[in-house]
Amino acid sequence: MFLNNTIVVTGASSGLGASLAKELASYKPNLVLFSRNLEKLRQVANECDEKGANSIAVQGDVTNQDDCKRLVDTTINNYNSINHLVLNAGVSMWAKFDEVTDLSLFQKLIETNYLSAVCLTHLFLPYLKKSKGLITAISSIQGEISVPYHSGYVASKHALTGFLNTLRIELKDKDVDVMLVMPHWLRGTDLRKNAFDKNGKKTGESKKEHNKESISLQECSRKILKGMVNRKRELVIPKKLKILLWLNLIRPGMVEKIVSGKVKDQE
Repeated sequence: MFLNNTIVVTGASSGLGASLAKELASYKPNLVLFSRNLEKLRQVANECDEKGANSIAVQGDVTNQDDCKRLVDTTINNYNSINHLVLNAGVSMWAKFDEVTDLSLFQKLIETNYLSAVCLTHLFLPYLKKSKGLITAISSIQGEISVPYHSGYVASKHALTGFLNTLRIELKDKDVDVMLVMPHWLRGTDLRKNAFDKNGKKTGESKKEHNKESISLQECSRKILKGMVNRKRELVIPKKLKILLWLNLIRPGMVEKIVSGKVKDQE
């Protein structure tokens, strides 16, 4: 399935990126894991190697173009190709827009969640064309539906969704596929803890944990791997959220009430 495939995973030192890498490892691929935290990244790489993968840990920041170029060079120099590019790195926010005091957080959200994907896709694309590869982008249900307290995050995910949906059309005759993954809230990630607050600082541990409607990293990872195998166009996790997407087309006011209620439960 993924045997001897070369797979690049960004944001691979923790959360969904680490979970995906470990799930992939048992299929014995070549894994190139990218993150800022080298110590954690090496731990994940070692676990993947123990499961049968050939792993390389590359330290870097997705918002730094030189680091992104080094990731590409390392991948091609070691494995001479890439079959799967998994764009997973991301950051969130938790603040009402009219209470924000540091607007630079919006730039950071766009740079991390959107522009980094543009840069890495552009750099890897010549090699993905050769392998007829797959771009898997971890977006969010918020790439389609707006959520209060997340204005900058929602905007960045809308941008990512629009970019990759357009790219899919342009690449149709190149046999490079694009899969957009739109998960619900995930348990076991640092996304909420690292989210920006109104002052542009990390939210930290002050927010409640996600409720029982959130999904586990393992469940999400396994569904993503299945989607990669089938080269799906779009993957909504869990499936029942598709109802919300359809409802948003015909009754957006109702969806706003539903979403606002769910967010209040998280406060």
